[in-house]
Amino acid sequence: MSPSSTPLASPWPERLKGALPVIGAAVAFWALASTLLYVLVPGLETYPRLLVFHECVGLTMMACVFVLLRSHRFDRFKPALRWLLIGLIAIPVGYFLGHQFAFVALAEPMRMVGHQQISLIPILFTVLAGGIALNYFATRETLAREATARSEAQRLAVEAQLRLLRAQLDPHMLFNSLANVRSLVREDVDRAESMIDQLIVYLRSALAASQTESVALSREFTQLRAYLDIMALRMGPRLSYRLDLPAALERTEVPPMLLQPLVENAIKHGLEPKVGQGSIEVVARALPGGIEIRVSDSGLGLPPDEDGDRPELSARPANTSYGLQHVRDRLRVLYGHRARLYLERRDPTGVSAVVFIPT
Repeated sequence: MSPSSTPLASPWPERLKGALPVIGAAVAFWALASTLLYVLVPGLETYPRLLVFHECVGLTMMACVFVLLRSHRFDRFKPALRWLLIGLIAIPVGYFLGHQFAFVALAEPMRMVGHQQISLIPILFTVLAGGIALNYFATRETLAREATARSEAQRLAVEAQLRLLRAQLDPHMLFNSLANVRSLVREDVDRAESMIDQLIVYLRSALAASQTESVALSREFTQLRAYLDIMALRMGPRLSYRLDLPAALERTEVPPMLLQPLVENAIKHGLEPKVGQGSIEVVARALPGGIEIRVSDSGLGLPPDEDGDRPELSARPANTSYGLQHVRDRLRVLYGHRARLYLERRDPTGVSAVVFIPT
C-alpha cells in the first residue's frame, strides 16, 4: 500500500538490473562527447585514448552522483540547489579520479592531472558535458516527483470516494436491517439476536476499514461473512453463500472493503431480481505473482448484448456499474496495470467478478 507521505523521487534505480540501462546510456553519451570533441579539436589526442579518458571520467562522475544521492545528505535542500551542490562535488571528483582510472586502463603511470601545461578545452568540454548529464537527471527527478504527486493525489481522491460511498451506503443498510430486527423481535427472537450480533461485527469492521489503508484478507472475509449473514437473514432461503480463504493467504494485505461492492453488486443485480434460490461464492487462491479472488453468483447473469470476458467491462447495466468501476479505479491507483478486475459468464447462469492483486 502507498504510504501517507510521498518518498523522494529519484531517477536512479534501486537494483543492478535496473541500473544497466542507465549505465549503457552513460557509456553512449560519453562516447558521443568523445567523438564530438575529437572532431571539433583535431590533433588533441588519438580517438581511442580520448574515448578511454572520457568513459572513465563520465562513469566515475556518475558513480559519485549515485553515492551522494544515496547518502541523502542533500535531501533537505531544494532540487535546484541540491543538484548544483552535487555537481560542484561530482564533476571535479569525477574528472580527477576518472583520469587515474584511465591511466590504469591504459597501463600508463598514474600522475596528477595538470602537472604539465594542458589545454583548457578538454576541461571546459568535460564540465559542459557533465552539466548536461546532471541536468538530464535533475529533469527526470522533477518529472518523477510530479508523477508521484499526481498518483498520490489520485489515490487520496479514490480513498475519499470510498469513505463517501460507505457514508452513503451504511445508513441505508442500517435502516433496512433495523427494520428487519424490529419485525423479528416478535416473531423470532433468536434470529433477531443473530442479526444484531452480525450487524455489530459488520459496522465495527466498516468503521475500522474507513480509518486504515490496508487490512489483512482474513478481516476482509470476516466483514463479508457478517454482511452475508445479515443478507441471508433478510432474504431467508433465497440466499446461501460460501467463503473460501486458504490459511496461507489470511495475512495478505489488501485495500479495505475492496470486495464489498462486488458482493453487493452480485446480490442487488443478480440474486434479488431472480425468482427462487441463489448462491454467492467468494474464493481466494494464490497465483504466480499475486492472488486471485472470485466473487461468483448464480443470479440473472449478464445481458445478452454484453461480453463478460472483456476486462474493461464495468458491470451489468451501465447505470449500476459505480461499485465495480470504483473497485477498478482503486486497483489502478494502488497497483497500476499489474492489477485486474473483469467479469466472466457462468454456466448456466450467473457472473464471476475476478480480481487479481499483485504481491
